[in-house]
Amino acid sequence: MAIERCEWCLKSQIYINYHDNEWGTPMHNEKQHFEFFLLETFQAGLSWHTILQKREGFRDAFAQFEVEKVAAFSDDKVEELMLNHNIIRNRLKIQAATVNAQKFIEIQKEFGSFDAYIWGFTSGKPTVNHWKALSEVPATTVLSDTISKDLKNRGFKFIGSTTIYAHLQAIGIVNDHLISCFRHPNNQKSST
Repeated sequence: MAIERCEWCLKSQIYINYHDNEWGTPMHNEKQHFEFFLLETFQAGLSWHTILQKREGFRDAFAQFEVEKVAAFSDDKVEELMLNHNIIRNRLKIQAATVNAQKFIEIQKEFGSFDAYIWGFTSGKPTVNHWKALSEVPATTVLSDTISKDLKNRGFKFIGSTTIYAHLQAIGIVNDHLISCFRHPNNQKSST
């Protein structure tokens, strides 16, 4: 019997792997938070498929997603990255990655972790939606508007509400797997 998945992921195996193993799974690891955050900001205006195809290139170019190292990137490093064909070569996004890394560290210092900050908006509980069709899934919500506004006030770049909603979906604060999908929590119940 075929496994039912959200239809958006059926484009390629890289999408299927991401959908099956990462998307919508509650995340609490600081390094992964920074990785997903950085990748989401580069995705703005592009497809997530493009980002996933370049993920390893981003990992190599952005110091294995070590936030302290990215926060210290120099203008020379920005110029070096502008020549790197393995990433999205957008100067404003590359510069924003350094600014966002610095702001990410500030949040870690203020809240103890980025995880505590981001999950604090939902009191540590994921929102599980029950969409029947992809067309029902919103691009933004009041929650993504609120977080985006707070991050902008803290000096983050490339973090509009649409980007933040995609981030919340990715890290499992919002579970938008369709109800027909094997990854929806209703379909994950133990048979014991």
